[in-house]
Amino acid sequence: MKASSILTAARSAHEKLIAGADLAKSPLLLAVRLYWGWQFFTAGKGKLMDLPATASFFKELGIPLPMFNAVVASCTECFGGLLLLMGLASRLTAIPLLVTMIVAYLTADMEVVKGIFSDPDAFVTAAPFLFLLSSLLVLVFGPGVVSIDHLLARKFRASPSATLVEA
Repeated sequence: MKASSILTAARSAHEKLIAGADLAKSPLLLAVRLYWGWQFFTAGKGKLMDLPATASFFKELGIPLPMFNAVVASCTECFGGLLLLMGLASRLTAIPLLVTMIVAYLTADMEVVKGIFSDPDAFVTAAPFLFLLSSLLVLVFGPGVVSIDHLLARKFRASPSATLVEA
């Protein structure tokens, strides 16, 4: 077999692999948004339903203005989760969710952060990790085509690469 035909076959196989992976992008983003949107919503709602306990926990962690920050974190998780579920303002919503999860790591799981290189398993199994990862995925890749963001982008004929509501 000639080298040129091997390269042609390899390029064709690579293009098929990429096309197949692209087909999985939106279903994966939908699954991430639905599952983790729901998780954010229920976690935030739980905190909102017992703000005194949440504020007390924040005070134990040394977070300043514990009641205020309990309300902010709870609302961010609860309402941010709902927005992720709908796929509305997804990338914008991912930013405060990311910040909330980074603060969670730096306050409740600081030892895990300090040991990120010596004990990476502890870092990736800490409670905030998958919340942080899901927010990062939505921020970087957008909400996918099954989202209100995508519908709005199509309705207003916005260029997906030039808007915040990229699919």
